[in-house]
Amino acid sequence: MFEAKVTLAGGMQFEGVSSSGHRLIMDADNDSGGQNKGFRPTELLLVGFGGCSGMDVISILRKKRQNVTGLEMNVKGVKADSHPHVYKDVHIEYVVRGKEIQKEAVERAIALSLDKYCSVGATLAKAGTITHSYRIVEE
Repeated sequence: MFEAKVTLAGGMQFEGVSSSGHRLIMDADNDSGGQNKGFRPTELLLVGFGGCSGMDVISILRKKRQNVTGLEMNVKGVKADSHPHVYKDVHIEYVVRGKEIQKEAVERAIALSLDKYCSVGATLAKAGTITHSYRIVEE
């Protein structure tokens, strides 16, 4: 089981602590009564999605013996206009850097992540649409 504890730190700022002991700060922007000193909770969903899928993709590419020197995920989300403002559209772009990276290996790694392994992506997909793209940068 995974657990988290979230505690009011003051104003609109909260500190989150995971069961693994990692900490982060969340805050609202100035217009919403915060001081803009931390992540917005909804931003963490996009960051989590990028990290979750990225871990899948790099693991699969390494197993396929691809010479990856860098991997970046650019995640953009569009929220619904009405409350609770769920993400209705999320796009993730993978930028794979390396030497002689096989296009087919990248496509398969992304497909496995999005269709089978990434729990954050699967959760977001229940609320909206997820699209993706990728670029391979030869180094």
